[in-house]
Amino acid sequence: VTAPPGDWARAVREALADAAAGAVALKSVVAYRAGLAVPARRPSPAEVTAAAAARQRAGGGRLTDPVLLHELLHTALEVCAGLRLPLQLHTGFGDPDVTLHRADPSLLADFVRAAEPSGVPLVLLHGYPYHRQAAWLAQAFPLVYTDLGLTTSYVGPRAAAVLGEMLELAPFGKLLFSTDGYGLPELHLVGAAQFRHGLGTLLGGWRADGACTAADADRLARLVAADNARRLYAI
Repeated sequence: VTAPPGDWARAVREALADAAAGAVALKSVVAYRAGLAVPARRPSPAEVTAAAAARQRAGGGRLTDPVLLHELLHTALEVCAGLRLPLQLHTGFGDPDVTLHRADPSLLADFVRAAEPSGVPLVLLHGYPYHRQAAWLAQAFPLVYTDLGLTTSYVGPRAAAVLGEMLELAPFGKLLFSTDGYGLPELHLVGAAQFRHGLGTLLGGWRADGACTAADADRLARLVAADNARRLYAI
């Protein structure tokens, strides 16, 4: 967005609202740029103007200023509230651009508390190796959901174990299937197959141990594989 420093926040809000038309969610990658320790307090207009002016003097480039990034995240929350959309947040591992310890989803707790009055569902993507923290947030906060996208394609034969660790805490109605396939089309197929195999192995073990019935296992699989996403994204 190109705008005078005093108009930066307004221009971003308008651009984001236009881009969100017809979308099913908005997504933030603030984890990559400044980490997930997002303050509950929204930056003041004076702070945003000063940061936008500093960015203009520096010649623009990649957006890394925490003040502007936090303002952008709060703006996304505002737009999502108006359009009744979920807000997705990258958490956990990804490409080498992320500093991993700053992508721990538990760092979002203050922001989650501040976001609750908006009624916007917050969807924590990926999570690994902090998937238990993501599961805790989904358990502790009514509007937090989580997925394991990207993870199962990397953990290989431990996919069932990682899914089990997630479901130790995450409510069954709040875990979403995702492959996070990118680049090669085959990654979508591999991700889906690995997730099905891992979830099937996990639920098979639960049934063998008497922890659930076949009907319980089928219902959980339907929730995670499709029904939770259909409900959350209204699709």
